[in-house]
Amino acid sequence: MLLLDEPSQGLAPLVVRELSRIIRLLREAGVTILLIEQNMKLAEVVADELHIMVKGRVVYSADPQRFHAEAELVRTRYLTV
Repeated sequence: MLLLDEPSQGLAPLVVRELSRIIRLLREAGVTILLIEQNMKLAEVVADELHIMVKGRVVYSADPQRFHAEAELVRTRYLTV
């Protein structure tokens, strides 16, 4: 298992794209990856499942397709300050 905590933090967009490519290659090779990430675009591209936590509790779970379809609802309900 590979644990990645905010791997895209502070990286240039070009580097984030390369990071995304590497994560997908690892996933295709059978590596289990736990990704903690605020960059939802990256998470959508590389994840099989997305979970949103608020105060240490999972409040939303979906596959990337469902997450994308419900993106506005998710943003207003869970990702606003």
